[in-house]
Amino acid sequence: MHNALTQPPAGTRPTAAAAFTEKKFLTTLVFVVSLFMLWGIAITMGDVLNRHFQDVLHVSKAESGLVQFSIFGAYAVMGIPAGLFMKRFGYKNGVLLGLTLYALGAFLFVPAANAESFGFFRLALFVLACGLATLETVAHPFVAALGPQPTSDQRINFAQAFNGLGAVIGPLLGGYFILRATEGPVSGGADLDSVKLLYVGIGIVIACIAVAFFFVTVPPIQDPHAVDVAAEKDAYAVPTEPAAIQQPKKLFQHRHFRWAVAGQFFNVAAQGGTWAFFINYGVDVMGLIAENAAYYFSLSMVMMMVGRFLGTFLMRFIAPNKLLAAAALCNIVMCLIVAQGWGVTSFVALILVNFFFSIMFPTIFSLALKDLGPHTQQASSFITMGVVGGALFPPVMGLIADQNVAHAYYLPIICYVVIFLFGARFYQTGK
Repeated sequence: MHNALTQPPAGTRPTAAAAFTEKKFLTTLVFVVSLFMLWGIAITMGDVLNRHFQDVLHVSKAESGLVQFSIFGAYAVMGIPAGLFMKRFGYKNGVLLGLTLYALGAFLFVPAANAESFGFFRLALFVLACGLATLETVAHPFVAALGPQPTSDQRINFAQAFNGLGAVIGPLLGGYFILRATEGPVSGGADLDSVKLLYVGIGIVIACIAVAFFFVTVPPIQDPHAVDVAAEKDAYAVPTEPAAIQQPKKLFQHRHFRWAVAGQFFNVAAQGGTWAFFINYGVDVMGLIAENAAYYFSLSMVMMMVGRFLGTFLMRFIAPNKLLAAAALCNIVMCLIVAQGWGVTSFVALILVNFFFSIMFPTIFSLALKDLGPHTQQASSFITMGVVGGALFPPVMGLIADQNVAHAYYLPIICYVVIFLFGARFYQTGK
C-alpha cells in the first residue's frame, strides 16, 4: 500500500514513482469513469432545453435560466445528504442511489411533456439533477481513492475528460432530436414529444447501467486522502521540548478548502451562464439556426474534452494550481472578446472558453481534498454544494441577455478572477 507519509506537499508535481492506479481497481475505475460521461450528457442537455423552452413554451431568456436553477439548485439540496449517505453506506451504494434518481427524473419527462408545463419540466430536471449531484459527490472521492494521493489530480482530470465526452454527446443529441423539430413545421405538443421520447430512452439506459453496476464487485478501498494529517506532520517534525498537543483542525479551518468552495461556486456559475446562452449567442450574434448553434456548442465541448486530456498530461510536469491560474487568466481574455460581439472572432473565443475551462472543475475539486484527513468525504459534499453557483448565475445573465446576449459575458469575468486567486495563492494546504 502506498505510504501516505512519503507524499509531496499539495500543489507540487507528483513524483514519477506514484502509480496512476492499481490493477485490482481497473474494472471499478472504468465503471466510475463512465459515470462522469453520463452526467456530462445530462448537464449539457439542459442547455439545449433552455433554448427549446424559449421557442416551445414561450419563456424569456431570464425565465429559461430557471432550467439551470433547477439543475444546479439540486446540488445545494442534495450535496450534504449524498455525502452522509456515502459515508454511511459506501461508495457503491451512493452510485446506485445517484443512478436511480437520474433514471426517475428522466422518466418524469413523460408526464411533464403531456402537461406541457414548464414548472413540471423543472421538477423533473430537479429530481434528475439530485441524481447527478449524488453521482458527483460520490464519484470524485471514489476515483481519487482508486490509487495514491499524488496522482489523484491526474485520475480526476482523466475521469473529467470523459465528462467532456458526455458534454459533446449532449448537444448532439439535443440538436438532432429536439431543436431540429423546432425548426420544422411541427410545433407545440409535438415538439415536446421529441423531448419525452429522448428522455425515456435516457432513463432506460441509466436504469440498465444501475443494474449492471449492482453486480460489480468493488475491492476494499482506503482513501489515500483520509490519513491522519496530524500524525503526518509529527513524522516530519524536528524533536523539540514538549508542547501543548494541538487539536486537529475542523474542516472549515482549512483555508485552502474554504477558497476551494468559493472557487467551485464561481467556477460553475461561469460554466452555467456560459453554456446556458451559447446557443442564444449563435442565433442572435452569428445568425445561426438553433440546431446548428447546438452543433457548435458540441464542438466547444470537444475543445473541453481535449483540454482535459491535455491537462491530465501536463500535470505530470506542471503543478495543477499553476495550470488552473493560467487557464483562469486566459478565460478573462476570452470573455472580454466574447462580450464585444465581433462576429466570428468573438464566436471562436466563446468556443475556446471551454478549452480553458476544461481543467477547472476537477482541479479545484482535487486541490480541495488535499490533506483533509477524515474530513475528505464531508468536504466532497460541500464542494458539490458549491455547484449551486450554476443555479444563481444564469437567471442574472439572462436579464442582461434579454437586452444584449454578448454583454452578458462580462459577468463570468468576476468568476475567473476568484479562480485565479485560488490557483495562484490560496490553494496551499496547512494554512
